[in-house]
Amino acid sequence: MPPEGFGEVAERLRRSTVQVMTAGRGSSGAGSGVIWDSSGLIVTNAHVARENRARIELWDGRLFEAEVTSRDTRRDLATARIAANGLPEATLGDSNALRPGELVLAVGNPFGFVGALTTGVVHALGPLRGFGHRMWVQAAVRLAPGNSGGPLADARGRVIGLNTMVVAGGLALAIPSNNVSEFLRNGGPRRALGVSVQPVLLERNGPLGLLILEVSPRSPAELASLRIGDVLVAASRRPFRSVDDLGDAIQSSNGILSFQFLRGDRSAQREVTVKLAAVGAEAA
Repeated sequence: MPPEGFGEVAERLRRSTVQVMTAGRGSSGAGSGVIWDSSGLIVTNAHVARENRARIELWDGRLFEAEVTSRDTRRDLATARIAANGLPEATLGDSNALRPGELVLAVGNPFGFVGALTTGVVHALGPLRGFGHRMWVQAAVRLAPGNSGGPLADARGRVIGLNTMVVAGGLALAIPSNNVSEFLRNGGPRRALGVSVQPVLLERNGPLGLLILEVSPRSPAELASLRIGDVLVAASRRPFRSVDDLGDAIQSSNGILSFQFLRGDRSAQREVTVKLAAVGAEAA
């Protein structure tokens, strides 16, 4: 255990965790974020920071209007900035140094409980079947809606991941802190479709589909009439084998890409041609 004790570690982690609130067309959402540096840089998930603006609530109840400065739906990462200085920034750890069985702490705002803490252990570090080649910190820790975007930390309170989702069996997935740092250094990708997706099996031991969970307003996907609930099955007739294949197809295209997808009863494939956005704010 760290010299200052578990309670002090937890309190320090809570202070560097924020609540992120957004409002879109007919919907609103809330999640968590991490104060990445003391000058007002907040890091969260792209599916939490869904709009260009957000409201940020600090541990002490102060509220700030924030500008979402980058958003990458492929990596599910976003940054926002608030007009504040001297904030209690998170202490970062080396996610590559994690070992299975290590104690981890997760802080977030599930179900409106601000600064809720839960503990668990590292299950593994690496790719997960069905999620492409992306690296994940896989942890046996109980998360709930509102934890997304919050910190996963080691026993010393060093942030080693950004909580992102829960998969079957209750396993929590967090984006490794080293991957977040790389995203901040290199910025977002070149082109965008404007969707958030989740891998689904179309039939037992069958091909992979990418279920559309979110379509960003005024995005190429929306302009092409793609909808929430559609299932992308191929890009330029090349079937998807993982989530990463979608981003790879987008970034390797010339800006025009055809997608094969299923809608409704999924009895027949449809096709749409999309003109991708040449911007750095979206990833998929």
